[in-house]
Amino acid sequence: MFSAQELFDFRQTEHVAIFEGATHAWQVLPRLKDYLESILEPSCSASVSPLAVIGDCVFLGEGTLVEAGACVEGPAIIGRNCQIRHGAYVRANVIIGDGCVIGNSSELKNSLLFNDCQVPHFNYIGDSILGHHAHLSAGVILSNLKSFPGNVMVEGLDTGLRKFGALIGDRAELGCNSVLNPGSIIGRDSVMYPNTSWRGVLPANHIVKTRTRQEVVERTSSAQ
Repeated sequence: MFSAQELFDFRQTEHVAIFEGATHAWQVLPRLKDYLESILEPSCSASVSPLAVIGDCVFLGEGTLVEAGACVEGPAIIGRNCQIRHGAYVRANVIIGDGCVIGNSSELKNSLLFNDCQVPHFNYIGDSILGHHAHLSAGVILSNLKSFPGNVMVEGLDTGLRKFGALIGDRAELGCNSVLNPGSIIGRDSVMYPNTSWRGVLPANHIVKTRTRQEVVERTSSAQ
C-alpha cells in the first residue's frame, strides 16, 4: 500500500525514472527539486495569456492553455493539453502530466501529478503525488505540515519528512471540502464523502461515508 506500484499506473507519466529505487512512494518527494534541475529545458508550446505570470524555469506542453491571472513560478513541467485556469498558483518543483486541470485558487508546490488529474477549484496540493485520473472536488486540502514538531508518520513508520501531504491513488475521488491530514494515503478507486477530515491509510476500492446529523425545527418569533 505504500509502494508507488500499488497506487499508480506508470504508463500514465513520463517521469517513471524518479521512482527508481524508491521503496515507499513518498521517498520521491525530496527528489523532485534535483530531478527537475537535471531534466528541465524551459520551453513554451502552450497558449499563454499575456496576463499570466510564467517563471524562467518552466516547460509548457503543446495544447496547454494558461489563462489570465495564473502564476507558474517554477521550476515546473506542465504537460500537453492541460488547463491552468485563472487564479491558479503553481509554485516550485511541480510536475503536471498531460490532460490535467489546475483551477481557480488552486495552489501546488513540490508535487507530482500523473496524467488526467483534476484539481479544479480552491484546492491545496502540498508535497503530494496524485495518480492517473485522481479528482479533487472543490475545497479539498492536502495538508502537508504537522502542528507539532517531528516528521510525518504513517502507521507508526517514520517517513523522514517534515512536510508530506498525501498519496492519492489512480481514479480516487475526494468529496468537496475534505481535509487530508499529513501523511494520508488513499488507495486506487476509493471515494471520500464531502466534508471528511481524514487521517491515515484508506485501502483501494473503499468508500469513506461521512454523515452529519441535522436537526430541522419550526421557526418561531423567538427563534434565534
